[in-house]
Amino acid sequence: MYHNRFNLWNELSILIIKCNMSTKSNQSYFSTAGFLRYPYLLVKPVYERTAFHRGVIDELQSQELREAYAHCRFITQTHAKTFYMATRFLPNHKQRSIFAIYALCRYVDDLVDETNDLIQQEKVNPSRLKELLDEWQFKLNRAYDTGQADNPILIAFADTLRTFHIPRKYPMELMEGVCMDLTKNRYSNFDELWNYSYKVASVVGLMTSEVFGYTDEEAIPRAIDLGIAMQLTNILRDIGEDLRRDRIYIPSEDLRAFNLSENDLFNRVKDERFTALMTFQINRARDYYNRADEGIEMLNQDSRLPVYLARHNYSRILDRIEQNRFEVYDKRAHLTAAQKLAILPRAWVSAML
Repeated sequence: MYHNRFNLWNELSILIIKCNMSTKSNQSYFSTAGFLRYPYLLVKPVYERTAFHRGVIDELQSQELREAYAHCRFITQTHAKTFYMATRFLPNHKQRSIFAIYALCRYVDDLVDETNDLIQQEKVNPSRLKELLDEWQFKLNRAYDTGQADNPILIAFADTLRTFHIPRKYPMELMEGVCMDLTKNRYSNFDELWNYSYKVASVVGLMTSEVFGYTDEEAIPRAIDLGIAMQLTNILRDIGEDLRRDRIYIPSEDLRAFNLSENDLFNRVKDERFTALMTFQINRARDYYNRADEGIEMLNQDSRLPVYLARHNYSRILDRIEQNRFEVYDKRAHLTAAQKLAILPRAWVSAML
């Protein structure tokens, strides 16, 4: 049952040991001074030549499906590096389905953002976006109803639907959430922000939960919590970038509670009021991460490790924001590949318990 994942761990261990053999350090290969000092980019090309990487796609009999899933994997690998790294520890058929789900979500997001940019530049008619969204919704419904598709992302997603029950309402809610950015750039209170975060993030967790599998229905609300936590993390990480696009996701009621205004944010105020606001926002996000932890234990054992990795690496962005002294206006908190890999041993043990 866990053949693919254990083989992947063995393969990584061999690569790690080889790296250590070429260094003067005699520390454990789990140590920061050991393999983690080696850039991930040195290991990645070696891994991608292994049968474990190629087999995820190559084991499929259909050339059309191989091409469709390879396209989805490329999108995931390119645009969601933390997420992609975590998926590598899933069984092959689950990896492919996660790639299809991510590519579907990414396509909708890009469709709205890129078309809206063209509208703002007056290069296309505003009605064009509605036409494109209606066309995509029609094709998505056809994939659900008939299993037929003419787009590589939908071909892969339709194949995923043959194995996993992903309620139709989830991708539809995602489309609603992404479209909210077209008409809304301020949030009055946390209830409004929660609704947005649910639609753009939690529904992704709900879709992937059907692939991961779970032993208790209580895993569903916990998946929602994890999505909220991750979206709140995105918002705090991207405050500066969003301000440059005239977007403020921090609720107005929170700004008022800490005696701050929108102008304070645009003026990059960074005093004790801002520090208190950021501390409050970070603690709220951590509360959602903590609630989500219970749900990870309810997932099928062969799927827990990727979720542990994604959860802990994403929550550590909050740590980075704190370490950066809440400098979010001009500095984007992130983790290096080595830092992401550093939690692998601890996450592995947690997933096995």
